[in-house]
This record gives sequence, C-alpha cells and structure tokens, in this order.
Amino acid sequence: MFIGEYSHNLDSKGRIIIPAKFRDELHSTFILTRGFDGCLTIYSLEQWNKLFEEINKLPTTKKAAREYIRMLAGNAGECTLDNQGRIQIPTYLSGPVGITKECSIIGVNDHVEIWDKETWRNYYDMASENFEEVAENLNDLINH
Repeated sequence: MFIGEYSHNLDSKGRIIIPAKFRDELHSTFILTRGFDGCLTIYSLEQWNKLFEEINKLPTTKKAAREYIRMLAGNAGECTLDNQGRIQIPTYLSGPVGITKECSIIGVNDHVEIWDKETWRNYYDMASENFEEVAENLNDLINH
C-alpha cells in the first residue's frame, strides 16, 4: 500500500527520486503513465496487469473506451530505477501536466502520483473543502 506525501525536485535531466518507502513495493521496474486531474501515475507491474485485466473488458466498439485505452496505454512507459533511486520522466509526460521542477509524490493506496507541487497544492486545497461531503456521499458505495 502506498501512503504519504513527499517532495522532490525534477533535475535538469528530467529525473526524479522515488521515495524509498515506495521503491520496495514498486520493485525495480514499473509503469509510468498519464494520470487524472493533472498528475502522472506510477503502477507496479502487478497493479498495471490487474488494471488492464479490467480495462480489457471495456467494449472497443465504444469511442470512449478506445480513447481511454489509448491515452492510458499510449502514454505509458516502463521505468527502471537507477542506482540513486531515480526515474527519467519523458517530456511528453511532464509537459502536459506542467511538471518542471518542484514535485509532490503522493501515495494513493494502489498507485503513486507525481504532481507539480503548485498544482498539487491547489488540488489539495480544493479537495479539502469538500472532503467530508465527498466521504459522506461515497459511504453508500463502500457499504454495499
């Protein structure tokens, strides 16, 4: 399980340190892809395979399913940690989400998210305002 928030900077070569607490669960190779809400997402190979078992059930006759699969898989890349626990973030991923230097790395249960620090702060502030209301509305889904 991935939990917690960490701050690291993207270096001049587009590399970022993955927090040590996350490295053990991710192992040495994992998947980096476009995420939701303006972030990048990291999945362990095991979690990626589980995700695609479900995604492969989507009907490819539906345009939305094709778009979703293309965006997720087409932007995905296999990452390997270097000796210092860093990964390379390709500019085709970092550019659209505005990651340039300061980053927040967030553990989100079954995956890890990489955010531009300011984007994360803005998202966090907005989500915090509605946290209790969202929890109350989602409670019905959890208890069924």
